[in-house]
Amino acid sequence: MLRTSNRPVDWEALVTQNEDRLYRAALAILGHPQEAEDAVQDAFVRFLEKAPDHLENPSAWLMRVLVNGCRSRLRLAWRRVGPLPDTLPAPGPEESQELEELYSLPPEDRAVIHLHYYEGYSTAELAKMLGCRPGTVRSRLFRARALLRKKLEEENHDTGPVQT
Repeated sequence: MLRTSNRPVDWEALVTQNEDRLYRAALAILGHPQEAEDAVQDAFVRFLEKAPDHLENPSAWLMRVLVNGCRSRLRLAWRRVGPLPDTLPAPGPEESQELEELYSLPPEDRAVIHLHYYEGYSTAELAKMLGCRPGTVRSRLFRARALLRKKLEEENHDTGPVQT
């Protein structure tokens, strides 16, 4: 019996369109390039194995699977947080301090900051993706912004307060 699938005919196009975006999100959440690569790969495998039929937005489904997979990886006992990698997907050295401070945030705060500001998800979309209420997402964003502001002000105490 043949089963019809919603899998794209052009698998390469789906991967090419989503891999960089998924990798950046995974790296922001996990903080390790190798773990981020593994998480992206796992998301694509899950897409092949478990994506629902008649999927309207495969990119959104992949992002949700990726975020859930990253959250699972963070719960693993063997996972250790190491130093910030030397090579970051940053456009320039002027952002290195901000990225350093971003990676020093707790994983759930890093996730909401990255998904909201870098990927453009609304608080309602993030709430669905993370399995919590929109108010919780807004609280996490508020807390993460306050932590970032405090860390950046401590680093820049000579140059004055950080503008937000």
